[in-house]
Amino acid sequence: GGDMVNSLRQAVTQFDMKSKEVGGKQFEIVVPLFSELMAQGAGDAVKGILGTANWDWKLDNEATKVLAKSFGEAYGSPPSQAAHTCYVQTLLYANAVEQAGTFYPPELIKALEGFEFDGMGNGPTLYRAEDHQCFKDVLVVRGKENPTSEFDLLEVVEITPRGQVEYAPDHPM
Repeated sequence: GGDMVNSLRQAVTQFDMKSKEVGGKQFEIVVPLFSELMAQGAGDAVKGILGTANWDWKLDNEATKVLAKSFGEAYGSPPSQAAHTCYVQTLLYANAVEQAGTFYPPELIKALEGFEFDGMGNGPTLYRAEDHQCFKDVLVVRGKENPTSEFDLLEVVEITPRGQVEYAPDHPM
């Protein structure tokens, strides 16, 4: 959150990392789990910066449109990536309770292991049973040079398919 925003702002302004070259190649700043909230905090420092995101309220699919509309009507702004995560996790928890028929955590874990779903706005998603890793498509985003509003600071430049980011459960970290 705040530490990442401060580090990004410092890298761009104080250290001028956007114009650095390393080994004859242009240095790129890449921010993992970039979000509109982080972009708002970092201000102009995000322009042109690449990152990854789990979801974006501007995605063109039915689930995203429904959430963006209802959230916007309730709160007067589009949902953040964090709001989307809370929404999805609440629905997943409720579904696990229903499937397991209990609130007992070990049974909920079993209900979620190997659970695959779609329709939450960020594509087919798997909670792998072996290591509880969550796999879904990954958005590659870039800070917009000319944003239209404080809620339009990032643009999706690529959707990397889930198959390209999956790895074996025994893969050393």
